[in-house]
Formats: sequence, structure tokens, C-alpha cells
Amino acid sequence: MATSLSMTLLVTNVSITPWDTETVSNAEAQQNELISAPKSMAWQWIIFGVLGWIAALALTLEKIHVLEHPSDALSCDLNVFISCKSVMASWQSHIFGFPNPIIGLAAFVAPVVVGFAVLAGAKFADWFWRMFIAGFSMAFIFVLWLSSQSVFVINVLCPYCMLAWIAVIPLFWHTLLWMLAEDIIEAPVSWAPALDVAHRRAWLFTIGTELVILAIIVVHFWDAWPATFAALFG
Repeated sequence: MATSLSMTLLVTNVSITPWDTETVSNAEAQQNELISAPKSMAWQWIIFGVLGWIAALALTLEKIHVLEHPSDALSCDLNVFISCKSVMASWQSHIFGFPNPIIGLAAFVAPVVVGFAVLAGAKFADWFWRMFIAGFSMAFIFVLWLSSQSVFVINVLCPYCMLAWIAVIPLFWHTLLWMLAEDIIEAPVSWAPALDVAHRRAWLFTIGTELVILAIIVVHFWDAWPATFAALFG
């Protein structure tokens, strides 16, 4: 009898608190929560996406013109070291077996569409944002590789290509720093203050990257600049 009473009391004292299930539900809700981006980010995606798409379109049209009229000079052919045509003739311009600008025509649509969707109030899951920055990261690495090939291997600059570089660099830095600051991409907690500051000053990363590329171009082609300026303003 005593044993039975003790077991009854033990069972009575064991209860399942309602907040256990609520905590699990809240955790799942947070994992599935859709995330919106600020409108300032949306406008950056739209502006630089359109800029990059225009550069890709111009390169595609110039490529078609070269195929139709191989002997003609292009609108972006200024001299021996600033020439779209010379870059188009290199293997780096069709590394995947087709002209690189075709990639740009497809890829630069993505930030424009996402930007307008955010302006319309759209929200996306964190996995979508991670895929978004993965695309920008690949584009950024591709731009760094193409710029190094253009300067040090081909020894020719393509104006429309550089316009695409100018578009990709801010798309990468601004999106990456926003995601780090918003913890969409996880980082150590101790980095939070620095990431917030970096996100607010994302333009410094963009300008810094572009200035480094510009400095390399200026130094590498130093002897060719007088003739270039003479051709432009002479």
C-alpha cells in the first residue's frame, strides 16, 4: 500500500510543462522565418544589376558585330591596349565554351528581380539569401580573375568589361556585409560591433577594391597612357 501510494505521488509530480513544446515551436518558427532586406539594399541591387546587364548587352552586341564583320573596328577599340576586340579574341573571353557576356546577360537579371521584389515587400528564407551571396561571391572571384588576366596576360583593357567589374564589386561587398551584420551568415559574436561598422561603411570596401585594381592598371600600362590621352583629346 505504501509502495503504491509513493508511485502515485511520483507520477503526479511528473508533468509536462507547456512551455517545452512552445519553445520547440518558436525555434522552428525562427528557422523558417522569412527575412526582408532594407530598401537601400534593393536599390543597390537594381542599379548595379542594370549597369552590369548593360555592359553584358554591349559586349554581346559587339561580339555579334565581330562575327558578322571580322575586319571592322569596334566602338570600344581606342588603341592597342584599350580594345574590346582584342579581349574577345582571347580564350579567357569564352572560358566555358561560349562568350562570357552571355553569363552576364542571365546573371545580372537576378539582383534586379530580387531588388524589385524587395521593394514590393517580398521576404525570402535564409537559404535563399545564402544562395544569393554565393552567386555574388562566384561573380566577384570571376571578376578578380578576369581583371588579372586582362592586365597581366592579355595586356589589353576592355571598357565594357571594366564596366561589368564596377557593377559586380559593390554587389558583392554590400550584400556580404549586410548578411554578416544581420547574422544571415553566421560569424563569431565578438565580431558583431565590427561587422555593424563595416556594413555602414560598405562603400569603403567597394572603393578600396576598385582603387587597387585601378592602381594596378595605371602602373602596368604607365607608358601607354600619353598615347591614349592624345588619341582621346588630340
